[in-house]
Amino acid sequence: MPNRPANALILSPIHQIATQRPDSIAYKISGHAVSYQQLSQYVVAIGEQLKQAGLQQGDRVACIANNNPELLKLYWACVDHGLLFCPVSPRFAQKQLIELIQTHQYRYCWLSNNTQALLPDLKAKLLTLGQDNTRLLEFEFGKTSPQQSLKIDPAQAVDAILTSGSTGLPKAAVHSLQNHIASAKGAKTLIDIMETDSWLLSLPLFHIGGLAILNRCALVGACVVFEDKSITLAEQLTRDQVSHLSLVSAQLQQLLSADTHCFHHVKAMLLGGGAISADLLNQLAVLNINAFTSYGMTEMGSQITTGIARADSSSGQLLPQRELKIVDGEIWLKGDCLFLGYLGVDGLNKPQDTSLEIQGWFRSTDLGHWDKNGNLCIDGRLDNMFVCGGENLQPEEIEAVLKLHPLIADAIVFAKADDKFGHLPVAIIKLANDLASQPSEAELTEFLADKIARFKRPRYYYPWPDVATVGIKVVRKQIIAAILLTK
Repeated sequence: MPNRPANALILSPIHQIATQRPDSIAYKISGHAVSYQQLSQYVVAIGEQLKQAGLQQGDRVACIANNNPELLKLYWACVDHGLLFCPVSPRFAQKQLIELIQTHQYRYCWLSNNTQALLPDLKAKLLTLGQDNTRLLEFEFGKTSPQQSLKIDPAQAVDAILTSGSTGLPKAAVHSLQNHIASAKGAKTLIDIMETDSWLLSLPLFHIGGLAILNRCALVGACVVFEDKSITLAEQLTRDQVSHLSLVSAQLQQLLSADTHCFHHVKAMLLGGGAISADLLNQLAVLNINAFTSYGMTEMGSQITTGIARADSSSGQLLPQRELKIVDGEIWLKGDCLFLGYLGVDGLNKPQDTSLEIQGWFRSTDLGHWDKNGNLCIDGRLDNMFVCGGENLQPEEIEAVLKLHPLIADAIVFAKADDKFGHLPVAIIKLANDLASQPSEAELTEFLADKIARFKRPRYYYPWPDVATVGIKVVRKQIIAAILLTK
């Protein structure tokens, strides 16, 4: 898609592809393929239903669902009509969902069938809020329409994605289609994707990483492949001829142990969820598979830096259409991908309206530095730092050293209150092998002795809790909270 002035009206990417290559596959679900022409007609029909329901540009549509084709169609229908697509995880407790809907003023709400089965009381609770608060929407997703698709302003707001946040309810970061196009174009310069390719939608659409997959595929006319839980991941990669996928190291290890033939069609994989071991990287090198790591965030539309995966945990180099500088160790960001602002009660709280913005630069609160090869290395977060005996302590530094131990796959370090030192570091340990026993405190103290200062060594070690996580990032707040509940 060529560069255009921000105010020029365009067709959304799916309608452009439907016009140019109508038979190209837009998505696959359980082995069934749907073309871009079919998708375009579905989206136009949903748009007509949204208009009939009285929705107008700028209205907020909460979509509480796990990944499914209906969610994909709703996203593109919202893009067409200037509505805010607001995907929300059904894993939130019902009370939290109600609080999110009320706080962010989601006036319209759609619940998938699976969500209604998972939270049978939610629909009734929403109805009690009244039409003035939240109105429930229903759609005929199987309908198509031959009507011509609408041209849109790519600079208008089209979605609000909840951030992980560090405290309280998550904020909702608002993006335009223009933001997403810039993000997708920049990502494509390193992880190329073409019209004949397909990307496995293994990340939820209520996370920016999942939504980024939709936009990357639509921009070039590639295929989005929905996960099929009825077969193994290895079987699906083979059946659906998946060329691109996003994985965490544990999933990659399972695939490598199962059947390396499943990687036959794989051109590139984006790895997340923590450091990737040298052993895994060596196995990928033998298979000649391009593996990448990246640094990204919701407010920047997903990837900011990307690079070939290395054992040193670096996050690669800056992608086009992004700007990044490091001020007193903190990462500041700018560029065409930068979000429009956070969702407020009466509109948007733009970045310049918050303490996180200085002269056009967005302060990430992430800490980092450039290595000698120009790769970004993430050193932690400002809001994770704590003081131990008068010394600043960055948990991520300790975590990186713990993960050098051959039996440790992941680690989270947090502060425990102490009368003498103010706070002491303690660690949560995830073992690399389920059959292994956790190293003793004495063994770990000896292992760390020549690697970090004495005051940085954890005083206590907890086993990793049984907590279900969604997406490619480990949610440290969730893991720490689970441990604190058991103490």
